[in-house]
Amino acid sequence: MRGGALGRNGVRDCTVDLVVIGSGTGLAAALSGTERGLSTLVIEKTEYVGGSTALSGGAFWIPANSVLADNGVFDTEERGNAYLDAVVGDTAPQERRRAYVRHGPETVDMLRRLTPMKFIWAQGYSDYHPENPGGAASGRSCESAPFDVKRHLGAHREMLRPTKLAAPVPMPITSPDYRWINLMAKVPGKGLTRAVVRVGQGIGGQLIGREYVAGGQAIAAGLFAGALAADVPIWTRTSLVRLLVDDGRVGGVVVEHDGREVTVTATRGVVLSAGGFERNMAWRHEYQSPSLEEWSQGAPGNTGDAIAAAMDVGADIDLMDQAWWFPSVAPLPGADPSVMLAERSLPGSMIVDRHGRRFINESIDYMTFGQEIIRRERAGDPVGDMWIVFDQIYKNSYVFATISYPRMPLPRAWYEHGIAARAGTPGELADKVGLPREEFVQTLRRFNQDATTGFDSQFHRGDSVYDRYYGDPTNLPNPNLRPLTRGPFYAVKVVPSDLGTCGGLKADGNARVLRADGSVIPGLYATGNTAANAFGSVYPGAGATIGQGLVFAYIAAGHAASQE
Repeated sequence: MRGGALGRNGVRDCTVDLVVIGSGTGLAAALSGTERGLSTLVIEKTEYVGGSTALSGGAFWIPANSVLADNGVFDTEERGNAYLDAVVGDTAPQERRRAYVRHGPETVDMLRRLTPMKFIWAQGYSDYHPENPGGAASGRSCESAPFDVKRHLGAHREMLRPTKLAAPVPMPITSPDYRWINLMAKVPGKGLTRAVVRVGQGIGGQLIGREYVAGGQAIAAGLFAGALAADVPIWTRTSLVRLLVDDGRVGGVVVEHDGREVTVTATRGVVLSAGGFERNMAWRHEYQSPSLEEWSQGAPGNTGDAIAAAMDVGADIDLMDQAWWFPSVAPLPGADPSVMLAERSLPGSMIVDRHGRRFINESIDYMTFGQEIIRRERAGDPVGDMWIVFDQIYKNSYVFATISYPRMPLPRAWYEHGIAARAGTPGELADKVGLPREEFVQTLRRFNQDATTGFDSQFHRGDSVYDRYYGDPTNLPNPNLRPLTRGPFYAVKVVPSDLGTCGGLKADGNARVLRADGSVIPGLYATGNTAANAFGSVYPGAGATIGQGLVFAYIAAGHAASQE
C-alpha cells in the first residue's frame, strides 16, 4: 500500500511489508525496501521529518565510497577495515564494522540512484585518529551539496525539521565552507569568497523561487525527497506504543495517533530507527552521569521509546554509557547550548577546568573530549566548570559559536548570565569566573611558553593532522598554538553537550536485534542511535553517526526483503 492510501490523513490499521520507526536515516531503510519491491511505512513521533539528522552537520563517513573515487581519492575496503580494527578494537563486535565497510559503498550508490542529492567530499577533513593503520589524513567524510528544498519538497517543505544552525542571512554553508568562513579575517581569499558565494546562492536563490539548505537539513531533505518520489507514506505525530510478537517473531507495531491506538502488521520486519535516549534524563542519569543537564543537540522526540519497546520483548542493550559528546557554549536560560567546533582548535585559546588547569588537548575529537569529562567525574576529580579562555587577537580573528564574528563583541546576555567574562589581566579574569588565581596564571604562563615553541608538551595539541584541520594555517609553526598575550582576555563557559546518545539495542551485522543470550529476535532490526554504536566507544571520523545510520538501514531492509 502506497502513500495515497496511507498518507498523513490516513492513519489506520493496515498491513505492509516493512515498518520503519523514525524519519531520520531510517528513511534509507524505506528507500532500500521500496527499491526491493517491499511496501513500506515510516512512523514519526514528532510533527517534523528528519530527526537528529536534520540537526546535524550532515556528513557521512563511509570508506571506499564512489564519491571519494570520483574525486580521485584512493581508498579500499581493506584500509577501512584496518582503520576500524585499530581504533575500535574490542569495544564493539568486529562483525558489525565489517558489515558496515562492506555495504557502505552500496548504500551511497543507492542514495545517488534514489534521491536528488549531489554529494561532495570534505577534502582534508581528516579521520579523527588518522595516525592509525588505514587512517586517512585526507579524510573520508562526504555530504550533500546545497539542496533546493522548495524544488524537491514542494508543499511538504514545512514538514522538514528546522535547523538550529541557521546563519544570520540565508546562506547554505557546507562543512568545507564553515572551515574557511571561520577564518575569513585571516584567509580572506578563501573565507570571504566562500561567504559571498553562499550568500549569493541563498539570497539569490530566494529571488528566483529557490531555497537552498546545507548540512544536516540537506541530507534529511534529500532522503525525504527520495521517499516522496517513491510514494513512501510517512505518518507524523504518531508514536510507538509496543511491538507485536507472534511465536517469538516481531510482526508489527501498535502506534498512537491523536489519542487512539492503531495496529500495523509488518510481514517482513520492523526497523527501529528512532534515535537515542538523549531526552530521557532519568536514563541519562542512570546510565551516564547524575550530573548531566538537558544540554543535548539531539531531536526533541528522542526519549528512547524504541529501545524500551524492544527491551520489553527481550532485547539486550549495550554501551548505554556512551554518547556523541560535543562540548558547547553554555546556554542562556531556556535556550540550547551554542555549537562550538573550530573554536577549540584555533590558536590563542585554551580550556581550563575548575582548578584553573588545562586537562586535555583542546583540539581532540569531541567524543573523546566528553569521555574525558565523564572519566574524571567517575575518578572522583570532576572537571567542574570549564572555560575556554582567549585573548583579543583571537577575538579579532575568528568566528565564535557561529554568532560572534571577528571584532564583534560577545553577546551582552552572556556577560549578564555569567556565561562570559572579560578582564584586563589573566589574574583579574580568574577572579571574575571564580578560578584559583595563582593556578590559572601559572597554567597560562606554561601554555604561553609552549606555544612560543610550537609544541604542546602537556597534551600534544597540533600533533595530529585532525587537530590541524580546524586550526589557522597562517599561524606557524603550529596552526593550533599561539601565546595569549594581548588583553583584554576573555573566558566563555563550556558545557558537555552531545549530538545524541549512541548506546542502545545490541544488533548483529545484519542489524537484527539480539537477546542477552546472543540469539536473534526475528523480524526486528535496529539502526542509527537506537542501536549500540557499531564503533563501540570511538568516533572514527566526521559523519560516522549518520554513516552507520544510513548503512545499517540499507542492510536491514535488504535482509528483511530476503525473508519469506
